Amino acid sequence: MPMTMIAGHEVSVDDEGFMTRYDEWDETTGAALAAAIGIEMTDEHWDAIRFMRSDYQAQGATPTIRRLSTVGGMDTKRLFTLFPKKPAKKMAYIAGLPKPAGCV
Repeated sequence: MPMTMIAGHEVSVDDEGFMTRYDEWDETTGAALAAAIGIEMTDEHWDAIRFMRSDYQAQGATPTIRRLSTVGGMDTKRLFTLFPKKPAKKMAYIAGLPKPAGCV
C-alpha cells in the first residue's frame, strides 16, 4: 500500500490518493487535504466532514450525497456550493475516507 506525507504525517493511501486507514486522519490532515484541492474550510465544511466520518464509523461505508441529505439533514445544493462539482468524492477525500461507491 502506498504511503505519502500529509501535514507532516505519513499516511497510507490508495492509488487515487484516498486515505485507507481511518485512524491516521485528524483535522490538521483534513485541512491539508482540503487545501490541496482548493477548498478553504469553514465551520459549515467541518460540520459536513464530521458527520461523514461519524456516519462512516457507524455504517462501515462512505456516505453518499443522498445519505448526507436524508440522514445528515444537509441540503444537497449547499453541499455542491461548499464542495463544487463532485461533493461526495471531495468530502471523502478531505475526511480521509474511501471514495464513495459509484463515484468515478
